[in-house]
Amino acid sequence: MSQQFVVQLPNRPGELAHLAKALCARGVNIVQVNQTTVGNLTSAEIYTDCCDEDTTDVLKGMGYPFVAGTSVVVEIEDTPCALGEVSDRLGHAGVNIKGCCVIGRANGRATWALAVDKEDRARDILGLPPVAGETEAVEG
Repeated sequence: MSQQFVVQLPNRPGELAHLAKALCARGVNIVQVNQTTVGNLTSAEIYTDCCDEDTTDVLKGMGYPFVAGTSVVVEIEDTPCALGEVSDRLGHAGVNIKGCCVIGRANGRATWALAVDKEDRARDILGLPPVAGETEAVEG
């Protein structure tokens, strides 16, 4: 999964369509989107299948405020305290979660995508393997 973009949009008809068409024009495919509205603003949490630089260029060009984070996917127990425990572990390790969403649930387990500021540290804390092609740094 590529980066997660949390985008602030005006709350008016057609605004998400305007953004989706602009991304389409750059060849960016939205693979998942969650949108929440509060008052005059809408927050769209967007995942794409590629082209993080193109997505960033579109968002900047349209003047939308946004934050981007590298996503890690983690499977945890589907219980009331599980996300709190995971986010507490990451927070104590100095990893900031910029956004999160559930991408699946089955058999008492929940799969979460967490957009974080320190992917390598988050992977270490969560016991996830490093991203393919990367080598682990050795502290000395």
